[in-house]
Amino acid sequence: MIPPAFDYHAPHTVAEAIALLSSLGDDAKLLAGGHSLLPMMKLRFAQPGALIDINRIPELRGISEQGGVIRIGAMTSENELIASPLLQAKLPLLVEAALLIADPQVRNRGTIGGDIAHGDPGNDHPAISMALDATFVLQGPQGERQVKAVDFFHGTYMTALAEDEILTAILIAPLAAGTGYAYQKLKRKTGDWATAGAAVVLRMAGGVVSHVSIGLTNVASTALRASEAEAALMGKPLTDASIDAAVHAVRAACDPAEDLRGDVEYKTAMAGEMTRRAIRAAAARCA
Repeated sequence: MIPPAFDYHAPHTVAEAIALLSSLGDDAKLLAGGHSLLPMMKLRFAQPGALIDINRIPELRGISEQGGVIRIGAMTSENELIASPLLQAKLPLLVEAALLIADPQVRNRGTIGGDIAHGDPGNDHPAISMALDATFVLQGPQGERQVKAVDFFHGTYMTALAEDEILTAILIAPLAAGTGYAYQKLKRKTGDWATAGAAVVLRMAGGVVSHVSIGLTNVASTALRASEAEAALMGKPLTDASIDAAVHAVRAACDPAEDLRGDVEYKTAMAGEMTRRAIRAAAARCA
């Protein structure tokens, strides 16, 4: 199907893009990689009167470390995440997770910011951002503000991003020495969204868990931070019993939608299994 007619704008600065968003109102949509928006337009599920293409804004790209925090421009592609020596050394979870997203063609075009800002619970970066305690930088007519990943997602396709704001960057602290990490994702085929997924960041000290964060993909109306599962592990030795308790807490937190990838019972069970595998994989990396 062909989308209805729309106006096209290609600003060269964030300020220009924000001005366009402000003047055009809710009739305008930002175009990043386009992998989510354009299919919805072709099916006429989305019918914006104007597209604001932010691909020509250089300040939205790049990966750097500033003041002990890694800053990733929102328009940085998945393949750029994978190829980054800085991320390979200091945030390897992002690199490994990006390799599980879609296929090489999509990863060459799809962006980390687009994946996050779309607010789709099936996208991978929301849960990974939660597990990494990421902060999102939002910019609008009133200036810049920061929102923690755990506070950003309000519902399916609903986020803290105002209609006249742009997600400009993702801020993440490098993983501390000795940190284990893993992202486990069940999918039907290469390129598919997750049936269920779990991101885990883990540290051990004195034989007990000293830090753990768990993010869940596609098991509710938004990505989830599994705080009850984290509490089941914190301060305890990593045993079959403590992992079972964390898995039980994950299953209790799940509220997935039934679709072609599985029914509620199956998806809930798989969320628990992906969490179990991710905990064990992360633990194996703890030095």
